Amino acid sequence: MDLVVHTPRLPTHGETLLGGSFETCAGGKGANQAIAAARLGAVVTMVACVGDDAFGASLLNGLAVDCIDTAHTHRLASTATGIAMITVAADGANTIVVAPGANALLTPAHVDAARDDITRADMLVCQLEVPLDTIRRAIGIAAQSGIPVLLNPAPAQALCDALYAQVDFLVVNETEAHQLTNIAVSDPNGARAAASVLRAKGARTVIVTLGAGGVFHAGVEGEGHALAPRVEAVDTTAAGDTFAGGFAAARVRGASVADAIAFAQRAAAISVTRKGAQVSIPTLAEVDSLASLC
Repeated sequence: MDLVVHTPRLPTHGETLLGGSFETCAGGKGANQAIAAARLGAVVTMVACVGDDAFGASLLNGLAVDCIDTAHTHRLASTATGIAMITVAADGANTIVVAPGANALLTPAHVDAARDDITRADMLVCQLEVPLDTIRRAIGIAAQSGIPVLLNPAPAQALCDALYAQVDFLVVNETEAHQLTNIAVSDPNGARAAASVLRAKGARTVIVTLGAGGVFHAGVEGEGHALAPRVEAVDTTAAGDTFAGGFAAARVRGASVADAIAFAQRAAAISVTRKGAQVSIPTLAEVDSLASLC
């Protein structure tokens, strides 16, 4: 659950800043990406853990509303649901601190229980707000079955080359690309250099999101830089998750990498014009409508 406070600007180190409105919004990277994929046309099963508190009940209800299969979403007794403390500035920039709660208790055994669903999927989508051993198990199952893997390595942490080699689509933003490669990324040239390092580690296609600077990709279908749709951003929370889910949904429908990126960019562009995480994620009809206006 996202606990969001709006402020005129982000606070500096050690500063107490008087904020504005406060709200709770359904969030979490995995759930955001699952809901984005579902709203944008995919059939989705989620493997996850929530607590037995009010936040957990609310999040499960939200997944059900978006017709996400929660057979492998576990509610753990005497456990707090994961939360994120989010500060959103007037220009849409944000800072996020996550307290994992039940997310930290998602185990390889939970993944093993979902093996049949993973091996029947058209794509496995993962992020790193759950334990790395659990992610390794899920990716290993998918790779052994020839199921494409999309990994959004956020929050960024060191990964072994053997894991990179099982990833078909590595989706990173500027900060994550920098943390994983030690290469400063602020434009397509920096993104190209970082992508080269990540591809050398084994990732088949690397997609670097640059915010208003667009998206750079390099991989088995070549490379390119897609400009971002021009919108007035009010809150960038979940924009990256919307992009990841949108890319996955388009790709499993048969879109090329370039076309899936363009679709995901339109979805993310809509999301940043709205406040909140999951509430900001658009539907397929909304994205198609934006495409008709471009």
